[in-house]
This record gives sequence, C-alpha cells and structure tokens, in this order.
Amino acid sequence: QVQLVESGGGSVQAGGSLRLSCVASGYGYCMGWIRQAPGKEREGVAHIYGDGTTRYAESVKGRFTISKDNGKNTLYLQMNSLKPEDTAMYYCAADTEWFRCGAYRYWGQGTQVTVSS
Repeated sequence: QVQLVESGGGSVQAGGSLRLSCVASGYGYCMGWIRQAPGKEREGVAHIYGDGTTRYAESVKGRFTISKDNGKNTLYLQMNSLKPEDTAMYYCAADTEWFRCGAYRYWGQGTQVTVSS
C-alpha cells in the first residue's frame, strides 16, 4: 500500500503559478495528478510512468509540468499561467502495477487550488 500526502495548494490570481507536491510512502510505478471541480467530472491532469514518460490533458499542455524526485519519493506539479478554470481540488494518485495506471488504487487527501480572475 502507498500513502500519499499532498501540499502546495492555495489561492492565486490568474496568470500566476503554484507548485504542488506529493510525498509517497512507497514506490509507485505510475503516478498522476487528478482534479475535480464542484459539479464537474474528475479529470486526469498529468501522469508520469516508470520509464519517465509523461502525459497531459489537453487543457493544461504547455502550462503544467509533472515531475518526480525518486530519491525523495516526491511527485510535483508545476502549474504556470493559471486560469480560473483550473480551480479544483487536486489529488495525487499512484499505483504499483503498470496495468492499473490511470485507474489508480492509492489516493491522497487532496489540496485545493483556487484561481481568481
């Protein structure tokens, strides 16, 4: 089992930046950031896999960067040029099995990101 603890959320004006962090208690082959805004469906924002490849939602390409520090067991999401529509609860998720990537079994408690116009 992998425990995940997110941090780094907050309130920022449009055009600003935030960096989210997620400390994992163990190894996750694949990890990702998923967000959910009130009244909206959950959206996979960014994912990173064991071979280092990354995948992004179209809505954040060119603005968000996912990265991982294996030595610190920490996942990051650098968010630049933030827009009001990025406002959501952001969750860190992980799995140890490649075939479960995207359908993560392990989730953090979430960190709120609010972007004002």
